[in-house]
Amino acid sequence: MNKIKVGFISFAHMHAASYLHAMLQRSDVEVIGIADENAERVAPFTTANGIAYYADYQDLLAQEVDAVVICSENSRHAELTLKAAEAGKHVLCEKPLGLSEEEMLHMIQVCKDHGVQLMTAFPCRYLTSVRQAKQAVDEGVIGEIVAMKGTNRGTMPGGWFIDKELSGGGAVFDHTVHVMDLMHWFTGSVVQEVYAHAETLFHDTDIDDAGMVHVKFANGVFAVLDPSWSRSRSFPTWGDVTLEIIGTKGTLMVDSFAQKNDVYSDAAQKANWSYWGDDMDSGLVNSFVDSIIQGKPVQISGEDGYLSARVGLAAYESARQGKPVQLRSI
Repeated sequence: MNKIKVGFISFAHMHAASYLHAMLQRSDVEVIGIADENAERVAPFTTANGIAYYADYQDLLAQEVDAVVICSENSRHAELTLKAAEAGKHVLCEKPLGLSEEEMLHMIQVCKDHGVQLMTAFPCRYLTSVRQAKQAVDEGVIGEIVAMKGTNRGTMPGGWFIDKELSGGGAVFDHTVHVMDLMHWFTGSVVQEVYAHAETLFHDTDIDDAGMVHVKFANGVFAVLDPSWSRSRSFPTWGDVTLEIIGTKGTLMVDSFAQKNDVYSDAAQKANWSYWGDDMDSGLVNSFVDSIIQGKPVQISGEDGYLSARVGLAAYESARQGKPVQLRSI
């Protein structure tokens, strides 16, 4: 059996480890290398799994690699994607896709020009509750969508996430994109107008950790999203992803991480959630690998990543101006 050869570029983002684990579970994938300027950061993964280490990602791209997974700081997504595409490698890129509309559109075009696929990492699409809700909407169970209300309230990640030069923004940018992707997917439409607030309310940082993002879609649907780092360290888990979908015939409520047990441990000194549900990261990775092997379009495109990230960028502009902003027509 021919194996697809995959490389990883950067373990700066915490999702890299779970993506690697999912890759290693497949008999048709060979992880041939991890590139990261921080050797200590990736040593536990390269050593334990016998994976080659590269200090320079260009040396990895020079190998016989079919695809790469990019989990760098947000500010490097464009550079790394462009270099990978020019080397003829398919790309799975962590969200948000980029830090400006122009660079994201350039990433998409360069990947097309070099005949490689660009997939945006939105694993929430592979949660059972999300997929069942999407099926119900597509079958008309709740009629036509009228409005939506979502949350992505998490714990402040710290590190490079609170350095705007590396992240591109705080909680409003970091936590808008996941649920906004679901909103685009459910409506089959695109956001036309954004009105948002961005504040620093929960932590002593120079970057936003709370906000409210209101949007209007081209098909008339309107929605509101709470993207925040409002969960304390004592919260049972890192946060939530919820979506309420209001239709003309009914309402659906998605609680993405409800598949859990409550654990009360004296050792932990706090309540914890023991999650027994879907492994959304494996779903994402399997979808990417299957698309490459089968020569089919990826399920979550670079365009999908662009549509969601541009809402986050527009949210900051709206918050700065104190009024709604219009997005360019698609």
